[in-house]
Amino acid sequence: MIHVCSLAALPETVRLTGASHVLTVMANVAQVQRPASVLPANHLKVEMDDITEEINGFVAPSEAHVEKLLNFVLGWDRSAPLVVHCYAGISRSTASAFAAACALNPHRDEIEIARKIRAASPIAAPNRRIVGLADKVLGRDGRMLRALDEMGPGAIIAESWPFRVELE
Repeated sequence: MIHVCSLAALPETVRLTGASHVLTVMANVAQVQRPASVLPANHLKVEMDDITEEINGFVAPSEAHVEKLLNFVLGWDRSAPLVVHCYAGISRSTASAFAAACALNPHRDEIEIARKIRAASPIAAPNRRIVGLADKVLGRDGRMLRALDEMGPGAIIAESWPFRVELE
């Protein structure tokens, strides 16, 4: 099971879910404290801004970032939940959770995964650049981006509440 949350909800989400792994995808990852129950090797921090194009002074999500997070997710043994978070729990984290669900289920329909994310979180707004890069890395031939189009935009809010992404 993958759980998605904001930075503020990270400690409580890890505690409530019993998560063994944490994926942090946000700028200024140095501010993130690993929950004590998570082993250092089970917490990956990927530093990137929530942007969809190159902008001077910001770190745009890159193929290297996406490969790093996908390798981490594929190394997760799934014996306990994974928590994916960004600052607000809306864009980078939902894109990363979507990419993770696609990577862990290579034959599952992308639109089905996107619909489950939308049902779990009406405010989810996956970062399109992250999804596009994951689509390329996973060889999904644009289907992940088309699934985002099908999913539609999320409701506008400043910070999300935790939700989970079903893997099966």
